[in-house]
Amino acid sequence: MSDIVIVGAGDLGREVAWLIEDMNRQRSAWNILGFVDDNQSLHGTVVDDYPVLGGLDWLKEQRLNVVMGIGNPLGRKIVMEKLDGSQNIYPVLVHPNAIVSSRADLGKGTIVCAGNIVSIGAKVGVHSFINLSSTVGHDAIMGDYCVLMPGVNVSGRVRLEECVSVGTGAAIIQGITIGARTVIGAGAVVVRDLPADCTAVGSPAKPIKFRG
Repeated sequence: MSDIVIVGAGDLGREVAWLIEDMNRQRSAWNILGFVDDNQSLHGTVVDDYPVLGGLDWLKEQRLNVVMGIGNPLGRKIVMEKLDGSQNIYPVLVHPNAIVSSRADLGKGTIVCAGNIVSIGAKVGVHSFINLSSTVGHDAIMGDYCVLMPGVNVSGRVRLEECVSVGTGAAIIQGITIGARTVIGAGAVVVRDLPADCTAVGSPAKPIKFRG
């Protein structure tokens, strides 16, 4: 078994630990050493039977398998920038009952949770997260650090630029492009391209706020 740590001791980190436990039930591959979190009040505590080992400064000096348990795309990117230059390794984790085409490409550090389908020709960028019961259609492209919440449907040839977040139950129709760092609200239906750095909600989805 290979040692692995989870960055983020919050709720999503706990769910990532559960995913790894499910993987181990099928084939013992990972020894969860614990969580890493910059919240110093958690250091030395135990979360769901796993210790909080320290913060990112500690992790940067290690040589371990590392997986992200942070749900915010920009937060995921910031963590990786802080760990730049470390000797850590970032494996791809796929739940045993997820269906991932052999012709799909998953970037390092990507997590595919239970009930997901990733179709032919799909490309998922590094450190992206596909939550429960979502679909990624044929030839879709997800940029680095993208996050899909549960029950998202990404149709064929959709393009999500870097750090896009898609809320629970949202749907994106075929061929749409979503600009970098955009947030799509829960239940939204995206029928036209969306620019970068906005929050879009509704059916059809429309920008209601811009950042920058």
